[in-house]
Amino acid sequence: MEEQIFRIKNMVCEHCGEVLESKLNEAGFVVESMRLGAIKLQEPVNRQQFIKLTNIVHQNGFEIISDKSSQLVEQIKHLIIDVIHGRNKLEGNLSEYIVENIHKDYQHLSRLFSSVEGKSIERYFILQKIERSKELIVYGEQNLSEIAFELGYSSQQHFSRQFKKETGLAPSHFKEIKEQKRTSIDRL
Repeated sequence: MEEQIFRIKNMVCEHCGEVLESKLNEAGFVVESMRLGAIKLQEPVNRQQFIKLTNIVHQNGFEIISDKSSQLVEQIKHLIIDVIHGRNKLEGNLSEYIVENIHKDYQHLSRLFSSVEGKSIERYFILQKIERSKELIVYGEQNLSEIAFELGYSSQQHFSRQFKKETGLAPSHFKEIKEQKRTSIDRL
C-alpha cells in the first residue's frame, strides 16, 4: 500500500492527534504532519504496516477512512469544528466557506453529508455551536452576550432562542444547573 496520508474518523481535538501521534511513534511510524482528521507519514507503508497502523488507530478509538465519500464528510466536520472552536474564521456563510476549502459543488457536498450522517450540514453546524456554547457557559469566563458573539450569532436573543429550541432550557437556566451533561462532539 503506497498511501502516505490517512484520513482519521473521530479525531476531533488536538489532544486526540497528540495521543495518536505518540502511539504511532511508539510503534515505529514516523509522523510527518498531523492535523484534525488526517495524519501524514514520512514513509509509505506496505500491507503489513497498514494492518499494524489500522490496529493502533482502532485501539485508540479512531478509524481510518478509506472511501472518498466518508473522507469528504469528515473534512466538512473538521472545517465546522475549526470554525466553532475559533481556529478558523467564518467570513461569509458556511456553504461558501466549505466550497472554498473543499473545492466541490455545495449541492453535492450537502447531499453526500446528509446521506452519510442522516442530518444536514447546517443541522450539524447548529449542534456543534450548541455543544460549544454549553462548554463556554460551564467555564463561566464569558457572559451570554460574549458567547453569542463568539459563536457567530446575530444577537444574544437569537442565540438564546436556538439554545432553548435545542436543549429545552434557556442558556441562563442551563448556567444555573451546570450539571447538565454535554454530548461528545464525535457523537453529533
